[in-house]
Amino acid sequence: MPRHLTLTQQIFIGLFLGIILGWVISVTDQSWAEVVRPFGQIFIRMIKMIIAPLIFATLVAGIAGAGHAKAVGRIGLRSIIYFELVTTVALVVGLLAVNWFRPGAGLTLPAAAGPAPVAAAPQTWQDILLHTVPESVIRAMAEGELLQLVVFSIVFALALGMIGERGRPILAFCESLAETMFKFTNIVMKYAPVGVGAAIAYTVGRGGLSVLISLASLLLTLYGALVAFLLLVLLPIMLIFRVPIGKFVKAVREPAVIAFTTTSSEAALPRAMESMERLGCPRKIVSFVLPLGYTFNLDGSTLYLSMASIFIAQAAGVQLTIGQQIMMMLTLMLTSKGVAGVPRAALVILAGTVAQFGLPMEGVALVLGVDHLMDMGRTSVNVIGNCLATVVVSKWEGEFVEASQEQLAIAEQRGEL
Repeated sequence: MPRHLTLTQQIFIGLFLGIILGWVISVTDQSWAEVVRPFGQIFIRMIKMIIAPLIFATLVAGIAGAGHAKAVGRIGLRSIIYFELVTTVALVVGLLAVNWFRPGAGLTLPAAAGPAPVAAAPQTWQDILLHTVPESVIRAMAEGELLQLVVFSIVFALALGMIGERGRPILAFCESLAETMFKFTNIVMKYAPVGVGAAIAYTVGRGGLSVLISLASLLLTLYGALVAFLLLVLLPIMLIFRVPIGKFVKAVREPAVIAFTTTSSEAALPRAMESMERLGCPRKIVSFVLPLGYTFNLDGSTLYLSMASIFIAQAAGVQLTIGQQIMMMLTLMLTSKGVAGVPRAALVILAGTVAQFGLPMEGVALVLGVDHLMDMGRTSVNVIGNCLATVVVSKWEGEFVEASQEQLAIAEQRGEL
């Protein structure tokens, strides 16, 4: 790629070339999709190996120190309040959209053939509570359990702060580790155009451009609802908290593109953290709110879940009363907190909800056909929502220091935005 192009421009070029390559594969020999797939998976793996050390180092470096314990409690409370309000609105938007447009009306479910594509038991509040505490931090890191890693890192940082000067060497190590991981991210991101292009080429190559046809109504309804959520919910929040919209859009566009093309919030996390910090959010808030949002603030996924569950009921010819739909939304409000920032984790929650309310599991197979395309949209909204939450909490705390246009321009020239 030419050096004068920004990383975002390079990613869009990779995306465009990937779509063309995928279309060629789909009309010639679809087996070639498996050849390009590893190049996309390499990018995902490279990003995932950054997550654990980056979150641990930034959280410990940001929290450890005198007087931070009270700040963490206040930031956490404000974050949870914001998360719950916005995700509840996301559920309502999805519910209204699917009842208004009724994309499942007139469809018929496929005949059951073998086991359901996803089998999962719905999570209870006890399960979620226990799941927040890791049995082993090494296991939590290895399995990508972000909430467990956040809990361990916070307690570790508080304990480190309590021992005073004796903890300085560890604190200095974590600060150095955080800086190193951000540089590590910059190195990995140089491969992003190739990884993104390969990922989209595999998707198009396997399903072809016609993959949209069979469930176009559901797909368009979901994307329409996501756009409405961005314009009618997140945009007013930006205006209320006086978020610099132009600078925010510039900072969030690259993480959003990465999330859209890879369908993985985790893949966008390192870049999102760096972008929000350069925008003006303090590191201690960025390193706390963004990872926490991966459990409590998945706006796109919760909107999708409310739509998909009612869609399955419509396709099955099951008439749900308003009371039943509200109960389903309350269930999703709880179980969606267990959705991880990895591709198609929301399908597990959907399958559990469908089973709990007695809807046919074949409905999950119906959704599965275009789930990847829906996952692209909802994952990018997840990332945008979490980035906005970070700015809002920073503003709420009075610690947002807006970056100048010159600083953002320099960061963009360096490939850091």
